[in-house]
Amino acid sequence: MPDDAPADPTPYRRQDGSNALTRMTDTNLSETMAEFAQRFDRSMADMLVPADHVPDRLLQAIEYAALAPGKRLRPFLAFQSCEICGGEYDDVACAAVAIECIHAFSLTHDDLPAMDDDDLRRGQPSCHKKFGEALGILAGDALAVLPFELLATGDYPAELSVAMVAELAEATGWTGMIGGQAADLEGEKLPPDAELVEYIQIRKTARLIEAACRIGAIAAGAPHSTQDQLGTFGRNLGMAFQIADDLLDVTSEAAELGKTTGKDAAAGKQTLVACIGIEEARLAASRYGEQAAEALNAVSGDATALKALCRFVVHRTY
Repeated sequence: MPDDAPADPTPYRRQDGSNALTRMTDTNLSETMAEFAQRFDRSMADMLVPADHVPDRLLQAIEYAALAPGKRLRPFLAFQSCEICGGEYDDVACAAVAIECIHAFSLTHDDLPAMDDDDLRRGQPSCHKKFGEALGILAGDALAVLPFELLATGDYPAELSVAMVAELAEATGWTGMIGGQAADLEGEKLPPDAELVEYIQIRKTARLIEAACRIGAIAAGAPHSTQDQLGTFGRNLGMAFQIADDLLDVTSEAAELGKTTGKDAAAGKQTLVACIGIEEARLAASRYGEQAAEALNAVSGDATALKALCRFVVHRTY
């Protein structure tokens, strides 16, 4: 982090005191997300300091995987969902770090030779390429466990802590992201199958994005109906995000994307692009983005930033 960064920045407010997110446009969304990421990364670094001794190389591998530059989309969604429900940054910071740890764990393990076998992640060598395969596995393991410690010991009422632990565990486990990854591996080399693609992408990608939105609402003490509506938003946004990611794998260069491109086709991955082609996949991503935005109409509170995010996710170039 830059040494000259403010001690307690509030990146979602402009110097005139106005809330930037109430007048969000596509052009300033990226700037706002980057400002949020700067604040969030400080919170995450603070929470990755172990209370007891941790082997130095393991800690280095954990920090390398978790603090690598990224969009911090899931923490941003958790914060936005919390704020819409009347909460503040401090209400959701611990939970948002927990969510990002799960995401970092998934990327660290996805890159392993037994999985997607990728040497590049977020513009730098994958964790196992930097620290070796054994530490890559162990760093991912640690990042899978730490979130539940954070949520169980954080400053949350017991009922909220239990609800967040249950949501994150379900989104991560055998019926969520891990189950989706297993189906993704099993689907390699099979003929393109749109139903299988939907099954994989709902679990592997959309479920954790949905959980980020739900957990943000839980952290603010929102009712179940609001949690469900934000969950619907997150699930559709996650589907749009994954289709856009598959499109970028086909249309972008590695230097632009920060990870190896062209691997989906080479591995015979199940993608919507493989099923219906680039143009139809773009239309499908747009439809999911529109459905995500429509789900926000039933949520009281200012959803301007989240609606702008629907457009960003569909049309992003990185």
